[in-house]
Order: sequence, then structure tokens, then C-alpha cells
Amino acid sequence: MKNTVQLHRVFSAPPERVFRAFTDPDALVKWMPPHGFSAHVEYAEISTGGSYRMHFTNFSTGTKHSFHGKYHQVIPNQLLRYTDHFDAPELAGEIEVTIELKEVSVGTEVRITQTGLPDVIPADACYLGWQESLQLLSFLVNPAIPDE
Repeated sequence: MKNTVQLHRVFSAPPERVFRAFTDPDALVKWMPPHGFSAHVEYAEISTGGSYRMHFTNFSTGTKHSFHGKYHQVIPNQLLRYTDHFDAPELAGEIEVTIELKEVSVGTEVRITQTGLPDVIPADACYLGWQESLQLLSFLVNPAIPDE
């Protein structure tokens, strides 16, 4: 059975800012890698039918974990639906990712679903990694810093 993880988070930021954090390569490398990892976006064409390639690097060992995918549906400030494919053979398969954003009275509700996770990746490890990443995301998007 392939693992599925579902996450829910509310940010005090507007949907436009949260969506930009999911689609701007400079923002992604700031918040997406879990603690102990850095990230590099090799390319990203974030549009329906577009594709991306990136990798996480384990800071302790220097080991790179490369992955790529295709965007199947992009609705600005509302929805991202894409696939992830790891380059490592032991992580073969397609992971489907859906990120739903909804404006709520205090900001933005985000729902994330990943399905098709390889069996070698425990769901609890995914939850831990996502919790770390979403905490970093909140540090990026929640402050409303005016231009000077």
C-alpha cells in the first residue's frame, strides 16, 4: 500500500502571499527543505503543463536527493496539483501532490495531500518533515513587512 499524508494549516497571510511562497523558486529554497537540508531549484515552469527539477542536500553528509515533476493544474492563489518523481531507483514511482488554498477570515487555509509515497518513506517521517517545512513557511509568509 502506498502511503498518503494529509496536512492542514492556517496562515495569517493572504492567499496571494502563500501561493507565491509555493511558486517562487527563491522562496521554496527558504522554507521547503526540512531541518538539516538545503534546497536548490534547477528550473521551474509553474503553469499547467509546466515542469520543475530540484534537489535537497543533506547538510551533514552532502548527499543529494534529486526529484522532478510536472504541473497538472495551476490556479493562482487557489490550487497546485503536480507530480513528484525521485531520481533514486529505490524511490521509484509517482507521488501526486495537491495543495489547496482558501481565503478565510484570518488569512489562508492550506490543505496538502500527497499520495503514492514509496513504501520506504514512512508516513510519520513525511509528517515530521512537512511540519518543519510548514513552520518555516509561516515564518516567511505571516509577517507583513511594509516597503520603506
